Amino acid sequence: MSTRVGIEKIRVYPSSMALPMPALCAARGHDPSDIADVMMIDERSVNPPWEDPITLAVNAALPMLTEEDKESIELLIVASESGVDQEKPMSTWVQRYLGLTPKCRNVEIKHACYGGTAGLMLAAGSIASGVTRRGAKALVVCSDQSRMHLYKPWEYVKGCGAAAFVVSSDPKLFELELGKSGVHTNEVSDLTRPTSRVETGNSEVSLVSYIDGLNCALENYLERLGEPITYDYFKKNIYHAPFGGMTLRATRMALKQFGSFKRSEADAIWAEKTKPSIAYVRRMGGTYAGSQFIQLTTLLDRSDDLAPGDRIGMFSYGSGSCAEWYSGLVGRDAKAVAQAAGLQDLLDQRYVCSVREYEDAERERTAYIDCGEFRPSTDGFGDLYEKQYRGKGRLVFRGIDEHYRKYDWS
Repeated sequence: MSTRVGIEKIRVYPSSMALPMPALCAARGHDPSDIADVMMIDERSVNPPWEDPITLAVNAALPMLTEEDKESIELLIVASESGVDQEKPMSTWVQRYLGLTPKCRNVEIKHACYGGTAGLMLAAGSIASGVTRRGAKALVVCSDQSRMHLYKPWEYVKGCGAAAFVVSSDPKLFELELGKSGVHTNEVSDLTRPTSRVETGNSEVSLVSYIDGLNCALENYLERLGEPITYDYFKKNIYHAPFGGMTLRATRMALKQFGSFKRSEADAIWAEKTKPSIAYVRRMGGTYAGSQFIQLTTLLDRSDDLAPGDRIGMFSYGSGSCAEWYSGLVGRDAKAVAQAAGLQDLLDQRYVCSVREYEDAERERTAYIDCGEFRPSTDGFGDLYEKQYRGKGRLVFRGIDEHYRKYDWS
């Protein structure tokens, strides 16, 4: 039985378009400082009409997989709240286009933004318990896109993207501390997608549920740990980020279980331990199930004060709800593995679209939901398809024929 398990390597795909928040604020008459300084969002990822959660997933995972990886992966989990079919799991398409062997379980799981952490825990359990053969690996892919929210107050916190990571007994990036986790689950109708087109909910209820989940999951973690600790037990901390500013609120709340801190002290602790993790989230907007793993990539890529064996505290929350606080150790090759993901370059390469182009993309993608016949156009957006897709070997969505989705390589 393996006793070491965690993330071996990771990749993030932020799609290929970016919408600057100052431009959106100007178009909507909104105070840009509220978005930049309070919500902590600078720009958001936008997927063109020929990208969907399946292409996002494949385009995230494919660049990091070797032929040996494909042969070794015996479990594929796709975590998403953006499913494209009421029955057929996205994981079947992802398995096919990644070229994984047929000797591989695949499943799509849904639990709002908690789905990625659920996938990690299920994969880790499979590897550590011996359910998979010795030396086998698992692949977890988090892939999401927001629904259309033009002119809505919450439009600014939406986004898209995918994070993919290999889970194995060789955790070069991040080693889970098995048994060190605290969980809290509670039925609440905070945020929901009741139909294939609607994404709605109550933001105040969601905030309260997030904080309640944080308090209870952390309390459960401390109970299971069975020894008194300070907040410095964790070298860094990552909190689920529906928007970057939420991590500051979460830090202030979590610190209450470790003593009495002034607001200025709590904010300084956040700046040291958590702020570095949100640098790329600020550029992608809401990424749902992948948020925590995008933050982990960012933290290990950009931090110079982390060493192998340092402990990172992780908090995950998903509406509905489930929350988990767990911890892991920085892997022996963490910085090199994180830098190999090249996320900053991918962010810089995105086409900066206008508000009009963003709205056009949102409307076209919405138009083909539940549509039995559709062909997305690859025109416009500054010749984006010609410049970043044609001949580049990215998976693209070609359309729907009698309700059957078509995909091909660019």
